[in-house]
Amino acid sequence: MAKQNVAEQFVDILVKAGVKRLYGVVGDSLNPVVDAVRRNAAIDWVHVRHEETAAFAAGAEAQITGKLTACAGSCGPGNLHLINGLYDAHRSMAPVLALASHIPSSEIGLGYFQETHPDQLFRECSHYSELISSPKQMPRLLQTAIQNAVGRSGVSVVSLPGDIADQPAPEKAAETALVTSRPSVRPGDTEIDKLVEMIDKAQRITLFCGSGTAGAHAEVMEFAEKVKSPVGHALRGKEWIQYDNPFDVGMSGLLGYGAAYEATHECDLLILLGTDFPYNAFLPDDVQIAQVDVRPEHLGRRSKLDLAVWGDVKETLRCLTPRVKEKTNRRFLDKMLKKHADALEGVVKAYTRKVDKHVPIHPEYVASVLDELASDDAVFTVDTGMCNVWAARYITPNGRRRVIGSFSHGSMANALPMAIGAQFTDRGRQVVSMSGDGGFSMLMGDFLTLVQYDLPVKVVLFNNSSLGMVELEMLVAGLPSYGTTNKNPDFAAVARACGAYGERVERPKDLAGALKAAFKHKGPALVDIVTDPNALSIPPKISAEMVTGFALSASKIVLDGGVGRMLQMARSNLRNVPRP
Repeated sequence: MAKQNVAEQFVDILVKAGVKRLYGVVGDSLNPVVDAVRRNAAIDWVHVRHEETAAFAAGAEAQITGKLTACAGSCGPGNLHLINGLYDAHRSMAPVLALASHIPSSEIGLGYFQETHPDQLFRECSHYSELISSPKQMPRLLQTAIQNAVGRSGVSVVSLPGDIADQPAPEKAAETALVTSRPSVRPGDTEIDKLVEMIDKAQRITLFCGSGTAGAHAEVMEFAEKVKSPVGHALRGKEWIQYDNPFDVGMSGLLGYGAAYEATHECDLLILLGTDFPYNAFLPDDVQIAQVDVRPEHLGRRSKLDLAVWGDVKETLRCLTPRVKEKTNRRFLDKMLKKHADALEGVVKAYTRKVDKHVPIHPEYVASVLDELASDDAVFTVDTGMCNVWAARYITPNGRRRVIGSFSHGSMANALPMAIGAQFTDRGRQVVSMSGDGGFSMLMGDFLTLVQYDLPVKVVLFNNSSLGMVELEMLVAGLPSYGTTNKNPDFAAVARACGAYGERVERPKDLAGALKAAFKHKGPALVDIVTDPNALSIPPKISAEMVTGFALSASKIVLDGGVGRMLQMARSNLRNVPRP
């Protein structure tokens, strides 16, 4: 039996850790690893057209499955292209292992062709980034990298020179026992005691939930019922907490709606559950705040806390709910539910007025129809910019759907690459890329990846021929828009030229039929929808403290296009409010 080389051993350890695919672009320094993948039936090489796509795809797969994924880039420019997608995966707490192949080990530090120092370059977007300089390091170093990625929920990077990858693996290498899942974390008794005391004393409690409430929906609802608390959420908490929620008061933050802002400011105890909500301008500074988070570095970095609780949300609430006194006064909850419904009632009119005749098409209408027609278990990948707005306000969560995007890193061009990773996890599941024309055209080359692998991703392209969010930022800053206009092709024709299904929609009456046809098509499809670039309006009152950067734009938007089925949900929840 032939002796293993380091590359083969590397791939075997990835397989043992549960990695199914290695996304990347081949290159000479990667050749030993790619060849090892070719000869290993338990793992596939996914050839994308740009390494940034590889990292985004791996991050999306990790977010969908919760398991370790992997991507790779060749030496120098190849692995440098990974960096933006790795930043996104790391900030999304997705367990990703990145292989940054390197120049020949004897040439490191001598200004060799394509030389960089990837072990240094990736440190800011990873928990662990190290160079393998000897075959004897590899098993233990890769094991450490995997355990950092899984155990700390983020990125690890292993830099591997191509010549070392081709060398014989060390004999009698230690069998690695790998960590592939995270434990539950229970808070200490002291913190639970203090939180119980705070809750029992409070009269008006609000819960504000983030992505850390994943898997804890039932526990949050039980707790909210016991303490009669309105429940708001951040964007990344929407898919986990908004559905089947009779306490829902909407979303706070840059894309916020409803009464979440009021609920967090008018309570006397705000409990932050599993959220690293970044916009402290939207958080109160005159109420008691307790924060529960499984990552202690998140505690208190956005607001001044009265109590920090280190633990995951599910285990914390399991400890907490039986111990708190049940509250009987729901006056504050009912008031917030009423405010929420009233707020949503006020923003639903614009896209419903002559919507069947409005050209260019209202993007709000597109999102609403998409929400109605998409599968109940669809995965939506969402481009940064205006598509974030439409997804936040129109895609209705139900506990089975997923909505992922570059919600923490805020990168353009993420939706299509993320859709690739999401679709590879399950070819039978509907995956919809909600793409803007700016983001789509930035990494448009990887539409060919859909065709090459016959991935049935449906690209719904909101084509307003502009960088809409940037135009809005300029407008609110008092600047004329400049450099934001896109001269676009007929993207449907481009899709057809690539060998996929493509249809262009310019009139509202054709929209539903085009989406249905695309969803019915068995392979990749693109629907190019010409939308109105003037979909938003600015309210007359603007808070001076919010006039900075990205926060300036979205926090001041009045979305006359409404909020889709969320209004129906709010109306339904109002039935719980006792009538006088």
